[in-house]
Amino acid sequence: MKLNIERSALLKSLGHIQSVVEKRNTIPILSNVLLECEGGHLNMAATDLDLAISESVEAETTMTGGVTAPAHTLYDIVRKLPDGAQVELAYEGDSERLLISSGRSRFTLSCLPREDFPVMSEGDMPHVFEVPTANLKRLIDKTRFAVSTEETRYYLNGIYLHVAGDDEGNAVLRGVATDGHRLARFDMEQPEGLSEMPGVIIPRKAVGELRKLVDEYEGDIKVSLSETKIRFTFADIVLTSKLIDGTFPDYSRVIPEGNDKIMEIDSQQFAEAVDRVSTISTEKTRSIKLSLSEGNLELSVNSPEQGTAKEELAATYSADDMEIGFNSRYLMDILSQIEGDLVQVVLADSTAPTILRDLTDDGALYVLMPMRV
Repeated sequence: MKLNIERSALLKSLGHIQSVVEKRNTIPILSNVLLECEGGHLNMAATDLDLAISESVEAETTMTGGVTAPAHTLYDIVRKLPDGAQVELAYEGDSERLLISSGRSRFTLSCLPREDFPVMSEGDMPHVFEVPTANLKRLIDKTRFAVSTEETRYYLNGIYLHVAGDDEGNAVLRGVATDGHRLARFDMEQPEGLSEMPGVIIPRKAVGELRKLVDEYEGDIKVSLSETKIRFTFADIVLTSKLIDGTFPDYSRVIPEGNDKIMEIDSQQFAEAVDRVSTISTEKTRSIKLSLSEGNLELSVNSPEQGTAKEELAATYSADDMEIGFNSRYLMDILSQIEGDLVQVVLADSTAPTILRDLTDDGALYVLMPMRV
């Protein structure tokens, strides 16, 4: 294998590929990136056995072939080369070394044969649709902060993607995430050909890698899925992930229907006030108390170790006076997703789940569990 490639093109692709590779691996080949050179292209791939990524980039090839090399080390070498440099990659089958040359720089890396590189069997993926990049980006951003990191409830460690009906009865593609303390739900227009799609749970790591990729891409992304795997196809990149094998809970039972106390408040002022007042809250509880009265919201924190903090804001509210406590970080996470000027907070009492809505975005809905303060 022998090829020449422009440093920036190689660096960009390696950045995508090495991101999937775990820093610590008990299986040496999983630390490596697969490099295959053919027909004017360098094809690269990496996997952790649950998630696989492949990408093709143009290169000036003089000898076809392939090998695997340490992903993070190769990425660091290319990253430290000067801008605009040409990089030569060369490997001869009997050497077990990949030679990297650029200008006066020379590196050799220990290699493992490409035949040892594991291939994720994809099987048949009968459900195929296309989704605009902007819609997928919004779905991820509006939900992934609520994905659980608690490994015991593994079925909450991802975004639940499924077909549902919205409040008006329209069919939508819906993403839901919850960690038991908060829930985020986002609806987008249902793409064509999705009526038979099964509900699937996309793992947290796959969601993170996908979010990085959609930032650099415009146009539609092709999504193919079965009951066990999902694949996202961009122009030159394919990301394939196993799905979480579990049943996502019936989240509709957590979304309250009887909440009758409605507050509307400037979302930016609210977020900034929560941020300021919560400076006093303890790292462990992060609790903040909201006291609502007609036309007014008072935020307060009382910490035995740190002291007290209090701030008042004007709000549109005319129901009975009430007090309720929240985890300030969870509240901030939701408020950071509100794009409109106003956030609507729909409450029942100090022990019931509270709904938050962005008044400019019908597709997004958030539920936050209260806490004692």
